[in-house]
Amino acid sequence: MKTKINKNIINFSLTIIIFIALFSYMIIVDGWANIVIIVKQIEPIWFTVAAFLLLTYWILEAVILNIVTKKVCKKGKFINSLRISMIGQLFNNLTPFSSGGQPMQAVAMVKSGISITSSATILLIKFIIYQTILVLYTSFIIIFKYAYFKELVSGFITLSIVGFVINLVVITSLIMVGINKEFIYGILKTIYKYLDKIGFIKNVDKELEKLRQNMDLFHQEFKIIRKEKIMIIKTSVLTILQLTAFSSITYAVYRAFGETKYNIIDVISAQTFLMMIMAFIPTPGAGGAAEGGFYVIFKTFFAQNEIKMAILFWRIYTFYLPILVGVIFLIFKPKNKVEVIEVLKEQAEEIIEMQKKNCEN
Repeated sequence: MKTKINKNIINFSLTIIIFIALFSYMIIVDGWANIVIIVKQIEPIWFTVAAFLLLTYWILEAVILNIVTKKVCKKGKFINSLRISMIGQLFNNLTPFSSGGQPMQAVAMVKSGISITSSATILLIKFIIYQTILVLYTSFIIIFKYAYFKELVSGFITLSIVGFVINLVVITSLIMVGINKEFIYGILKTIYKYLDKIGFIKNVDKELEKLRQNMDLFHQEFKIIRKEKIMIIKTSVLTILQLTAFSSITYAVYRAFGETKYNIIDVISAQTFLMMIMAFIPTPGAGGAAEGGFYVIFKTFFAQNEIKMAILFWRIYTFYLPILVGVIFLIFKPKNKVEVIEVLKEQAEEIIEMQKKNCEN
């Protein structure tokens, strides 16, 4: 527990350092007087639009989580789903590869009265839906905008394709496990055995047993996804709207600086390429790389004296505000009438039921 706390402190400190470094760089290079002039020229209505889009993104995230929660648990309050969503936003931005969001959401779910098994199922279903739509969304952008952005930022297009391939491999692997777990297990078993030979894995049999258990659990949960077609359609449409709202924040920032040369489709497409690059950057919130990527991709969209200020405002909306609001939701703990013993009882019943199904199979 102390190790996790220390890591979060380090990641939070790194976030603050990046913010201070970016702001200091702007003052040194552009000068305080020029920054004041630029700020006075900004159109405040578009910053209001950006805030509305960010709020829309958060609400859609909570709505999707609530839909899945109600399907799995037959119950679930929206305010609880909103809190869990914002906790995910907080720890996704504080951890490399957004790896800390789901574990902390699972903890928050259990504390709110949802069993560990149900929590894992809910988060896994939501993750698969999100990743699938993200791959389809980015595929569409790549097909129709690849030639344009290849000329604009050729080096970063390669990185964005790598990010796309990583996301595609992840979701394809998950779907394959859900459809044919034995085939994937055979492949992974061969890999594990090889890693054991070269000394990379200790106690390979124990690790393979863990892998088998996780794959069996996932296979059971995947059946829910295949069965609940209406839920999948609803959450998929909402996820498309969610991704569009998030990418449109950049367009609102773009218009706030009085720029009108590029349309919203161009800006959303450029932001989507940037999202793919950020997907495999191993720093909290892709810190450093996100700012650098924004500069390279959007430097032709903004005037030279605006780009650094645009980066700062964009990161405030997409990085710093989610952390700040996430902290508030983390601190705020709604009264929970569900006793811990009831949660444990429900969890035990689910495990027994799952074991019965496995024995029957």
